[in-house]
Amino acid sequence: MGKILKYLGIIILICVIVGLILSATCNVLILAADTSEKIPGVDMAAMWNAGEGFQWIYPGSSFNAQHHTLHNIYMDSNEPYAYAKDIIQYTYNKTPNICVVVDNDAAQALFGDHLIDNIRQHDWGEGNSRGDSIMMSITSLNPLAILPSILSGHIQIFPI
Repeated sequence: MGKILKYLGIIILICVIVGLILSATCNVLILAADTSEKIPGVDMAAMWNAGEGFQWIYPGSSFNAQHHTLHNIYMDSNEPYAYAKDIIQYTYNKTPNICVVVDNDAAQALFGDHLIDNIRQHDWGEGNSRGDSIMMSITSLNPLAILPSILSGHIQIFPI
């Protein structure tokens, strides 16, 4: 039993080290997909890496050489995340390695039931930028909602 625990501890330690290395070297593209629309759209996005932190990305003004916007990746393509990668590379000259897609249900579970309404009020009602509106609207985080949201498919994480 002692050998099993020792090997399990070593495996966990290796996984943690690999995870830290990956998170330190990867560009993570975070997409907020509005699944309440008939064809989902990306309403907000961000790039994150350990060196630069968050960079807000506005989907309507992010496009590729064919002028497809990040907002419309689900409408314009059968491979929306390949499109998203192409758009980020074209507009921002950065290559995302990992994509995290958060839908409305996950956003509400993580940040509260009225998150989307609050963002719209700060953005459209008060004239703040989308990035500022999001920061003003996120007043709490429920970390216990992360795992259930991943398991239920409301948060998707995958390499691109």
